[in-house]
Amino acid sequence: MKVGKRFAAVVAAVVTGFCVFGFSMFGHTTNYSLWINGRTGGGQLGNYADFTYWGPNATAAGVNKKSVNWDGYNHISDQSYLVRNALDCHCTGTNWCYVATHSAGDLMLGYTLAMYGGSTRTKKNAVANSSGVCGTTDGTTQTGWNIKWVDAGGGAAGGTELSDVGSWLLSEPLVSDLKTSTARALYDHNNTRGTMFYMFAGAKGTLYSGLLPGQDDEVIAYHSAGGVSGSTGGGYCNPSDWFCNDLTLGTAANEGGRAKWTNHYVSFRDDSESVNHYTSGNWGGVISKVRADMNTYAQ
Repeated sequence: MKVGKRFAAVVAAVVTGFCVFGFSMFGHTTNYSLWINGRTGGGQLGNYADFTYWGPNATAAGVNKKSVNWDGYNHISDQSYLVRNALDCHCTGTNWCYVATHSAGDLMLGYTLAMYGGSTRTKKNAVANSSGVCGTTDGTTQTGWNIKWVDAGGGAAGGTELSDVGSWLLSEPLVSDLKTSTARALYDHNNTRGTMFYMFAGAKGTLYSGLLPGQDDEVIAYHSAGGVSGSTGGGYCNPSDWFCNDLTLGTAANEGGRAKWTNHYVSFRDDSESVNHYTSGNWGGVISKVRADMNTYAQ
């Protein structure tokens, strides 16, 4: 992962350098690190400075970090407007974004890019009102958003079997979206608008992890956290497990032949089975790996 990420970072830096030169007479180029929460939410909607979901606000987590808060309860389609607002604010015009997601935040961003990433967006000035909506710059537009890459920790874009078996409150709208068959049919997961998703998969399971196939982080199995393609999930494991197909690093097809979705790259596979799904209010679990990566490369 580090070689690929460094290469991408160098290319991005060169491109950004040209952008700074080309746009210096019109406006200042700024990079932002956007953090998109998962189920349960926690932060105030529209408040990009509220990191309640993640942990202490003072913790370093990439350049100019912003918390993209959605309620983590309602349907992905109903809450996507909040993510679009944040992307419009910080990832249009001369500004560029790195994006980090957790759990259902991966499903949210994937949906938003596939469904709206080809739409016309008005360039915004990154100055938000209380609802998280920013003012316009010069009134011009662009197609989609300026996103360098995405880090996805415990990504739930492939759904979770905990939703399939009703382990969570069934009346919660998001839970129905997180069923494996529903999540995988919600949008075209191969359509990332050219954006690379770097996947971080935890494997510190627990007793009820028997509901989840293969390796898991207590909530999300490797088939989802690793961006494995297909209309259904499957059992994928670490190389030390002889009774399960390996989740491979990078973009290569997994053991057994199942490919990853386009532009999905496994950066971290929890071979030591040491990280779980939960942030624990302190940038914990698999997000500790994402935060470290964002802090190093999102600059």
